[in-house]
Amino acid sequence: MKRQIIDKIEQYDTIILHRHVRPDPDAYGSQIGLKQIIEMNYPNKRVFAVGEHDDSLTFLACPDEIKDDEYVGALVIVVDTANTERIADERYIKGDFLIKIDHHPNDDAYGDLLWVNTDASSVSEMIFELYEEGREYKNWKLPDAGARLLFAGIVGDTGRFIYPSATFRTFEIAGQLIRYNFNRNELFNGMYEREPNLLHLQGYIYENFKMDQYGAAYIKLTKEVLEKFKVTPSETSLLVGSLSEIKGVCAWVILIEETDQIRVRIRSKGPVINELAKKYHGGGHPLASGATAYSWEEADQVIEDLKEICRLYK
Repeated sequence: MKRQIIDKIEQYDTIILHRHVRPDPDAYGSQIGLKQIIEMNYPNKRVFAVGEHDDSLTFLACPDEIKDDEYVGALVIVVDTANTERIADERYIKGDFLIKIDHHPNDDAYGDLLWVNTDASSVSEMIFELYEEGREYKNWKLPDAGARLLFAGIVGDTGRFIYPSATFRTFEIAGQLIRYNFNRNELFNGMYEREPNLLHLQGYIYENFKMDQYGAAYIKLTKEVLEKFKVTPSETSLLVGSLSEIKGVCAWVILIEETDQIRVRIRSKGPVINELAKKYHGGGHPLASGATAYSWEEADQVIEDLKEICRLYK
């Protein structure tokens, strides 16, 4: 499969890389890390990474802005995106050939060529394995900037290597990536330093979360709360792991009110929660998923369903 992808990369002069909406470090790491690899090894190719930019990830990189005609005769590669509804930039269908590279359950098998590995900690880990194949097959090189992005993606999706998804292979790849020339301290500062207002919101979360006897925890962040702390809905992604530190928590959900919907971020220390996410217009990993509610009544039902999952798990 990896060699088929490499052959397709060699075949096309224009390559456009997509990832999911509401990007995280693995989305940027795998997408723009792959861009760096292709550009180093095929300097005559035109390579673009598209999708709306998240200002909180500027320390990693910034995507490109391109016109529709760039898609004519182009290879499109979508990374880290389980289903078509979550692909950032709907123009992904305008290319000549579509490749999916992902580590989520393959419930939506889109694309002309698919490489899905649910055992991988991150798609950044998979892109490093693609580079390894390219090194053996076509003498590929990995630039320092690309190594930095892939390392960031792995660190982000493994929660600094504490999630069960971090395997021996993950640590092995991370060990190879830190041999490249980039500043890890600077990278970690970009990933984990927080503005004071965001830390104040984290304090609010700790003071106001609720948890039942089965370890199901939740917090509602209304528009009024976000305005009080001057935090945007997208910035709350940096706090999704906060409730993991509570003793006795089994799974938790953070509900963030936006203009026309309620963003649902679900995490677990044991019970599988991605089926719950699918029920509410979302999906993801067994222990880390996202969904959407369209009213507080629907959000309350998410909470009740999570409580039932934790009750049965206990």
